[in-house]
Amino acid sequence: MGRGDPTNDEWARLTPHLPKSGGRGGRWNDHRTVINGILFRIRTGVPWRDPPNRFGSWKTVHERHRRWSADVTWERILQAVQADAGARGRIDWRMVSVDSTSCRAHQHAPKDQRANRRRRGSRGGQPAGFDKERYKRRNEVERTINRLKHFRVVATRYGKRAHVFHGTVTVASIRLWLSL
Repeated sequence: MGRGDPTNDEWARLTPHLPKSGGRGGRWNDHRTVINGILFRIRTGVPWRDPPNRFGSWKTVHERHRRWSADVTWERILQAVQADAGARGRIDWRMVSVDSTSCRAHQHAPKDQRANRRRRGSRGGQPAGFDKERYKRRNEVERTINRLKHFRVVATRYGKRAHVFHGTVTVASIRLWLSL
């Protein structure tokens, strides 16, 4: 088992959600070896043709990732892993966050905001229903995005096709969910 590979416990939680081998086209290579190869590539950013031999043929690793990205297998696995985490009490559904880094304010917003703060005094700028405890947890989205960016392929967006890159981010998310 290499650095960054799922542990036996994590693998035991992942295995029930993987597609069964032996469908159309014959038997697949071992899921664990191929998925570890996909995770290695996503974590390190090596080209598809250059993973270590312990992961088998690079074509097998690439093709499995490409197919599972196209047919949303990765999405189904992520949803199942999240459902398992929810059943184990690892998800706090009371706290839902949205990263607002791409939200733009109107050009007059800063001026209006300053006037509102002056008018309201020390409570200025706090929306109605402001919850101090929730506000303390606001950076969880940013920390999660930063953890996703530890996967080099996610941070640099090496994927040429949108569905493959989406699958890459999904695999990185699955890896993070398994580590909870």
